[in-house]
Amino acid sequence: MANQLFRKKTLASLVDESRRSPLKRSLGVFDLTMLGIGAIIGTGIFVLTGEAAAGTQHALGAGPALTISFIITGVACLFAALCYAEFASMIPVSGSAYTYSYHSFGEIIAWIIGWDLILEYAVGNVAVAIGWSGYFKNLLDGFGWHLPGWMSAASGTEMVQLPSGVWTELTPAINAHFADTIAQLPKEMALFNLPAFAITVFVSVLLYIGIKESARVNAFLVVIKIVLVLLFLWFGLPHFNPEIHWEPFAPNGWKGIMTGAALVFFAYVGFDAVSTTSEEAKRPQRDLPRAMILSLVICTVLYIVVAATLTGMVPLEVLANEKPVAEALTAVGEGKIAALIAMGITLTMPSVLLVMQLGQIRILFAMSRDGLLGSKFNTVNKRFATPSFATILVGLFVALLAGTIDIGVAAELTNIGTLFAFVLVAVGVWVLRVRQPGAPRKFKTPFHKVVCTLCVVICTGLMIALPYVTWIRFALWMVLGVFIYFLYGHRKSHLLTNPTQPDESGKVY
Repeated sequence: MANQLFRKKTLASLVDESRRSPLKRSLGVFDLTMLGIGAIIGTGIFVLTGEAAAGTQHALGAGPALTISFIITGVACLFAALCYAEFASMIPVSGSAYTYSYHSFGEIIAWIIGWDLILEYAVGNVAVAIGWSGYFKNLLDGFGWHLPGWMSAASGTEMVQLPSGVWTELTPAINAHFADTIAQLPKEMALFNLPAFAITVFVSVLLYIGIKESARVNAFLVVIKIVLVLLFLWFGLPHFNPEIHWEPFAPNGWKGIMTGAALVFFAYVGFDAVSTTSEEAKRPQRDLPRAMILSLVICTVLYIVVAATLTGMVPLEVLANEKPVAEALTAVGEGKIAALIAMGITLTMPSVLLVMQLGQIRILFAMSRDGLLGSKFNTVNKRFATPSFATILVGLFVALLAGTIDIGVAAELTNIGTLFAFVLVAVGVWVLRVRQPGAPRKFKTPFHKVVCTLCVVICTGLMIALPYVTWIRFALWMVLGVFIYFLYGHRKSHLLTNPTQPDESGKVY
């Protein structure tokens, strides 16, 4: 039984799968880098910075020390990116950490990490869609078009209609601002987040049409997104007043800093998603490592600068919402620029959703091809060369969740899944250095013992910093995954039904 649970896929069989892939190889290093930037710059910088600084109902905020939180997460992700890059240069196959674990640790661990990645990407997509919805609603409000409260937030959210006619979530900041009239304002309970649902469906249609088309749209949106970040800094820095807004710098000490780091870790999953496109990259063993590391470095610098500027402009309570950048600019009298940036964010944030959803679909594709999930998930459309069934199902699943759950819950669940994947990848690099020191590697993690160890330590520390309720939800999800594996995947695995595969010398056993 133990031998079956830990059966591994050989490197030769994985490379053979890559050669026979029905997916279209059309992505170069520029496309891959832009996919990484497109995923990383988005919800983290435009949405989660506010709640990570001010705190959520489940977690303490980092305050202005959010800049340190971003440095910690950036360093952890750099270590993880170096580990991912080594695996990507060895195994040019879709599946990311799932496929790497199948080769390093065996089937049961691969299933666990694959199931974990399904959670990471699905709930990550939900957080992005909800964040986009907040900016979209703000944009409509700016034009005087107000969505009804019942269709503009997560199910069960208490909404209040302000004197301007805008429906908004009832938060402590709103209570404080309208303390004298809050009892008289109209209130209603939100039933469904329609904008979040709609944008997910739109992105799913784009992904169905083709990977090259999706990459082109993403690259266009990334250029606009970088311009928006520069615009925010240009108009925000003149209002930067650390003497007032950075005191105290770390109101909740190291606990708040580490919790903030754990919350914003979600922002960095872009290079992880890039690694799932191995079978659609022209030169995956060369280009994937370059793209992952380059996109991470660029985005980390931008994150730190934006977080410092944002927390130095306004009091923390102004940032406790789903659109902190626009709210901060409005609070300092830059309403027109806030409206312009909100419009730009509304246009460009779907690129994050596109890359995250792309990653989840490729994970399901790889697991299905191995027999661990139903065969329909690796069905490829002959015209568009994309996994058609998986794209449709993932789109509907994410759209329904985005219409009903809260962004804080979504971000925390994504983070714990991502951190768990990073830990296993780092351990996997070290394991293969010992077991297969002579395996071809076009990129090697420098000082791998130090890098892998620090990656595991930092990521584990960030996992511990996440709220207790997040651990409970994560544990329940993993228990469900193990149950499904023994019910279906273990019996349908191709390594059980068709165990012959080539070894590293090319012989079949």
